[in-house]
This record gives sequence, structure tokens and C-alpha cells, in this order.
Amino acid sequence: MNQLLLLASAAASNPADLRVWVYLAFIGLVVVFLALDLGVFHREAHEVAMKEAITWSVIWLACGLAFSGFVYLAYERHWLGLGLETAKYNAIEAIKSGAPLIVSGEVRGLEAAKQYLVGYVVEKSLAMDNIFVIALIFSYFAVPAKYQHRVLFWGIIGALVLRGGMIFLGAGLILKYQWILIIFGAFLILTALKMALIKGNDDVSQNMAVRVCRKFFRVTDFYDGQRFFTRRTLKPTYRKDARGKDVMDPPPPGSLSARWAITPLFLALILVEITDLVFAVDSIPAIFAITPDPFIVFTSNIFAILGLRALYFCLAALISKFRFLKPALILILAFVGVKLLLLSVPPYLDVIGLTRADPIKIDTTLSLIVVVGTLALATLLSVAVPARTNQGEQPLPGRPAA
Repeated sequence: MNQLLLLASAAASNPADLRVWVYLAFIGLVVVFLALDLGVFHREAHEVAMKEAITWSVIWLACGLAFSGFVYLAYERHWLGLGLETAKYNAIEAIKSGAPLIVSGEVRGLEAAKQYLVGYVVEKSLAMDNIFVIALIFSYFAVPAKYQHRVLFWGIIGALVLRGGMIFLGAGLILKYQWILIIFGAFLILTALKMALIKGNDDVSQNMAVRVCRKFFRVTDFYDGQRFFTRRTLKPTYRKDARGKDVMDPPPPGSLSARWAITPLFLALILVEITDLVFAVDSIPAIFAITPDPFIVFTSNIFAILGLRALYFCLAALISKFRFLKPALILILAFVGVKLLLLSVPPYLDVIGLTRADPIKIDTTLSLIVVVGTLALATLLSVAVPARTNQGEQPLPGRPAA
């Protein structure tokens, strides 16, 4: 008994040890959400209707916003060490006197909640640009509507793992080498300029991953239900059951191959994963402009992408109507990039022979107002000044179903 009390006392004296349980509990909560999503609400493949998509979007948005209440209480009351010995940007007065840019100290509930909300809104807004690319992928591969949720579900699983690794790697790097924040800020500015000046390549067939898969693996030109891999060599046929639902017929005798093949559904999944990885390279430095606290960065990122599937089904057909969304995203990226550079560059100016200056720290509340205000203005302008549609306008690049 005494040994247990000593262990508990030692854990309580080290907030970092206690915070491990918070991460485990949060990951467990996410796993429960995903298990209910796939195992209960989407057990059978079906086309996601607009009403269902809106309902789930509202649910995920409510969960993401409600979590800010947990963040406030947890940091205010220091549940399991949250808010104690936490990575945070130092006060400007302390940095002026030569203190480090990032320190460990106490973070109160209100500040943590504001940081979470800014991070959540930034990540949610950047995810909208991801939706258009996913729509291009689904169009090119002619992914049936009833199988799109499955691709997005497993895409989210991969995104959770990839982003989690990138976040904790990034957090470790900036705590050890604080000058990396300058690289993050410059990268965000360059990304904003690239988005503004260079048109992306929408030809999915030219993607390196697609060409490699087709070169080294057998790839079918038909779908085998919602399977990613198949041994079929002939396109499946279907019949109606007593309930009027399509039921796949068994493969004809002798038509199965000894080798497994990749279906177009798996190629779509690969590209969705690559797309999220590309966007994560932009969005993760953006959230580090708000806070260096790994827990805030991780949770705001995860809640933002958890609702991406429902948001896709809501906005995929409408995203092109929001003509001012992309300029808004460019401004948000540029803003957080400038915010990070104003904080990180001045203390290092003497390295390049200039006079060391005082850093400028943009308040978290002001950041929240700028980000939300930019998105709101873009939405209002898109509604008030709709884009002109040309009769000869080409649809999204795609190909007919196999």
C-alpha cells in the first residue's frame, strides 16, 4: 500500500507523466467515435444524403466546440497535470530581457480554450481546400457515392496516425531548436504565395503514386463492392434481393485469379492519404503559430479532421460556389505565417548582422477575430457576388465508370 502511495505521489509531482493518461483517454474517445461511425451508423455501404451529412456535420462541429469547455476546465483546474509545466510562448517582457521564446509554465483555462478555438477554426478552414481535391479524386476514379464514405473513413484513420506523428515530432523540434519557428513561418508565407500565384495540377492520372501502383501491381478497372483488393478478373454482376437492394453475384467458376489486385477504390484511398499529408505540411505549422502546447495542437487537429467526411458530403457539390474561399485561406495562411515570424525572427536578427529587436506577439483573441472574420467575410461575399457560370464550362476531370 505504501508503495502505491509513493508511486501516486511521484506521478503527481511530474505533470508530464499524468498528461500521458489524458492523451490515452482522448485517443480512446476518438476510437470509440470511429467504431460507432463505421460499425453502427455506416455498417452497410450507402449513399450519404444531404440531410444525413448536415446532421453529422452539426454533431462533429458541436463536439469540436464543446471540447473547448473541457479544455477550459482541465487547464483551469489542472486535471492530470494539464496547464502545469506546459509549453507556451514567453511573455514579451521576458523575451526582451533575454529569456527563451518558449518556456514551460502554467497556462490558465481561458487562454488554453482560446488557443484551442483558434487552432480548431484554422484547421477547419484549411480542411475546406482539401475537400475540392478529394472531389477531383472521386470524380477521376468515378467512385460510386455509396463507397465514398468508406474511403474517407480509412483516410481519416491514416490521417490521425500521420498527423499525430508529425505534431509530436514538430513539438519536440521547436522545443529543442526554437529557430525552426522561423522556417515554419517562412514556409506558410511561401505556401500562401504559391496558392495565390500558381495553379495546381488537377490531372490525377499524372500523380506519381498512381503511376507507380499501375506499373508494379495489377490494378482492375472495375469495383468489387467496397473492397480495396480483389481476386476477380471479371466485373461483378448484381441482382435485386427481396428488399430491392443490390446483391453481388458470386464470381463465375474458374474466374478468380491466384494473385490479388488493387481496385480503383484503393487507388482513391492512396491519393486521399497523400492529399491529407500535403495539407498537413501546411496546417500543422499554422497551428504552431498559435501555441507550442502539443495537447492543444493535437486535439484541435483531430477534431477538425474528424468532421471532414461529413463536411465533404455537405460541401463537395457547393465548394466551387464559394469563390472567395481560396483567397480567404490564402489570407489566413499569410496571417499566421506573419504572426509566427513577428514572434520568432526579431531575437535572431543579430545572427545575420542586424540589430536584435523586440518580438511582437499577436494576442490570441485578436487571432481568433481575424480568422473567423476572414472566413465570415469570404462566405458573405461568395453569396452576395456569385461567380458567373459559362455554358461551356467543363465539369470536374473524370472518366466514365468501368
